[in-house]
Amino acid sequence: MGSLIEGDVTMSEMPVRSELRTRALSYSIGTIVDGVDLRELSPIEIDAIRQLWLERKVLFFPGQHLDADSHLAFAAHFGEISEGHPVIPGIPGNPRIFQIDYSDDREVYASYGDTARTAGLDWHTDVTFVERPPMGSILSAVAIPPSGGDTMFSDQGAAFAALSPRMQDFLEGLTAVHDGQQAFQYALDFIGAGTWEGQEVTSLKQVIHPVVRTHPETGQRSLFVNPGFTKRIVELDPSESEMLLGFLYRHAVRPEFTVRYHWTQGDVGFWDNRATQHAVVGDYGDQARIIQRVTLRGDEPR
Repeated sequence: MGSLIEGDVTMSEMPVRSELRTRALSYSIGTIVDGVDLRELSPIEIDAIRQLWLERKVLFFPGQHLDADSHLAFAAHFGEISEGHPVIPGIPGNPRIFQIDYSDDREVYASYGDTARTAGLDWHTDVTFVERPPMGSILSAVAIPPSGGDTMFSDQGAAFAALSPRMQDFLEGLTAVHDGQQAFQYALDFIGAGTWEGQEVTSLKQVIHPVVRTHPETGQRSLFVNPGFTKRIVELDPSESEMLLGFLYRHAVRPEFTVRYHWTQGDVGFWDNRATQHAVVGDYGDQARIIQRVTLRGDEPR
């Protein structure tokens, strides 16, 4: 079978997927997918969505309005569902669904809710402070402000490819410490213990990951440091580490690597956590913004 063009995306050697209507949002990352009901997917549609997700790194499905069961069922087509978060509890009755609501007045959210509500969340890759960070996440928009509250995503494969060959070679020999204590130690102290991969989480231990990881499915190399959880580069002196990480943080989110999406109620977003960063824009004031997240179990970065 030859090449098949869907919207602005060229795919090859794939099953025909005429049911999908797609529109690329930027050159390398982000595609809107229409003409599909995520509650009733055929095997061909599931395969097409996965292949497009691997290539485009984040997909958006407008107007799906998934309930909790449908949200989980859609996620299960693409991997094993993990707990919603290692520290923050899931919604009542379903710990596998993590609700992102920075106006939540429960004390467990106090360590980051106020900051996120007023300034958004800085660039990060989810839960890199564990040995096996999530493979991906699926968001379902429950309540969205009429203005503001967008999410930005950045393609870390494109960011790595844009570096000089000499810099690429240098980075591939480095590892970095990732730590979740600053973001989540308060919450962990409050609840006493969380759960991740079926194991009790009573402390947030530092982990070490490669600065550049190879995607286990596509083979693409991507930057794998983020200002949310990366603390230092192991092989460098502190001042050298600080300078290099500062450069990488700025480089990784240059506009040409990014896409910005404004949610509407009922939208679903599905991103590859192994090859992206994302950030929430804190420009919605005290308006309600509630999004529910289902997380897919990942592997150890290599």
